[in-house]
Amino acid sequence: MTLIDEVVKEVDTVMGMVDETQLTAAEQVIQKDKRIFVLGAGRSGLMAKGFAMRLMHIGYTVYVIGETITPSIQPGDVLVAVSGSGKTGTVLEPAEKAKANGVAVVAVTSKADSPLGQIGDATLVVPGATKGGDGVKSIQLLSTLFDQSVHITLDVLCLMLSRRDHVSNDAAKAEHSNME
Repeated sequence: MTLIDEVVKEVDTVMGMVDETQLTAAEQVIQKDKRIFVLGAGRSGLMAKGFAMRLMHIGYTVYVIGETITPSIQPGDVLVAVSGSGKTGTVLEPAEKAKANGVAVVAVTSKADSPLGQIGDATLVVPGATKGGDGVKSIQLLSTLFDQSVHITLDVLCLMLSRRDHVSNDAAKAEHSNME
């Protein structure tokens, strides 16, 4: 078996464990009439940014926490917070504060019983290996399997949202940068 085969098998294993009812619950929280904020640290933060970009493509008002042009999050907004361990301080603390201030939280973590998983109005459990050793074991470094699987999971969520909202691929393409 090649390394590619092993990595694909790992991702397939994790994706087979993602609960589609959790995706449906997240879909119900994320609505076009809400401002959506995303938050994550390190590579998980990059996965969150990729999700934000795709949400923009399908017509959502979306911001990345920590960027210079991001407004303050307000009651009634939605926060999508990504942390493999579910206890990364730079993700958990702002998520807890947002939740306490009336923000709906979509938690994306490898552990449902983590602090982040516990505060989610919707929690997506993506059980890929994290740097702390949680989740499906992996030959890959640190939290690579979690991050890969989060990317796919959030892309599936965007597909669900686009279908619910009747946004075609052509409409999404019209929002895509033409600066390339």
